[in-house]
Amino acid sequence: MKTTSASITKSKVETLAQLYLESAPAEISEATISELCDWLWTEYYTALPLNLQFSWYDRYNNAAEMSADIQQGHLWVSAENYAYDLNLGLNPFYNVIFQAVHDDDCYRTCSDFSLAGEIATYNATAKRAPSLNVQKIIYSESVLRSAAHIVLGSAPIAKIVFP
Repeated sequence: MKTTSASITKSKVETLAQLYLESAPAEISEATISELCDWLWTEYYTALPLNLQFSWYDRYNNAAEMSADIQQGHLWVSAENYAYDLNLGLNPFYNVIFQAVHDDDCYRTCSDFSLAGEIATYNATAKRAPSLNVQKIIYSESVLRSAAHIVLGSAPIAKIVFP
């Protein structure tokens, strides 16, 4: 399998990070949140063959570590940034499912944790999303927030943005 590598320019990463960091949080309708939750539940129940396990602070250092766990049928999801990331007003379990779907797509696309890898992962996930609004939420979380994380060196304050 070919791995998606870091082939995105520094200026592109900085531009995407700036879009995330400088944008106001988006207003998301209850209908879109409901649609997102329904889709996440379907993804989890029908397409995610993993035993999800919580960790309060541990995170994967690289995609190879995560892939090795996924090959064994389990995935650690860090509650540090996702279980209580309530920026969408979701039950924490849906935030964990969101992260698990993302990580599984990262594995399926042989992507790393670079911005190029996050974009490849986004593209795989977005193809299954039920609407443009859900795709925009995924883009904000998968691409824009990741770019901000890369630039800052740590996770930015969670929000969904539609720049």
